[in-house]
Amino acid sequence: MNAGHWNAIYASKGDPDVSWFEACPAVCLQMLEAAGLTSESCVIDVGGGTARLVDALVARGLHCLVVLDVSDAALERVRARLGPAASVPVWIVSDVAGDWSSRPMDIWHDRAVFHFLTDPADRARYVARMRQTLKPGGSAVIATFALDGPARCSGLSVARYSPESLAAELGAAFRLEESTAHTHVTPAGVSQSFQYSRFTLVG
Repeated sequence: MNAGHWNAIYASKGDPDVSWFEACPAVCLQMLEAAGLTSESCVIDVGGGTARLVDALVARGLHCLVVLDVSDAALERVRARLGPAASVPVWIVSDVAGDWSSRPMDIWHDRAVFHFLTDPADRARYVARMRQTLKPGGSAVIATFALDGPARCSGLSVARYSPESLAAELGAAFRLEESTAHTHVTPAGVSQSFQYSRFTLVG
């Protein structure tokens, strides 16, 4: 992931101006709840950007949170938005496929990062980081463009997935528990097909 590319986007566009903006991360929260989310859960949001998920989790009383993004500009904007509550999450500026670590997590959440990893080596590093980060029996909620979703986003090529092809990419250590199709309507009114899948780390 190119930090300069994403910093330039966040420096030039407000939250409602990016295609992935959601006022409320409803589907993400539903999938996290299905994964057993409670106020005692440890959750990492990879590629969190300026998304509102961290706000919702802080409001639910979670105190074990990590937000990771390659863009320090994005994370700085979220910290300013949260105000005093910004002291709750641990903030990590890094490529998700890069060299970073966190305490063990119950839930790994990724809305629309994995599909940017078009290099197989980056995908392998992502999966390795996820296995290292999740507790045994932990959950991963990953949303990507569906097979009929866009082929490009933010000027970059993406890989599109079905729940089954995503499961194959993650490997036998992750068991697919459920998936749901979702149509995201961008602020510009464009419909984008996503798939959200929930996995359990079994090996």
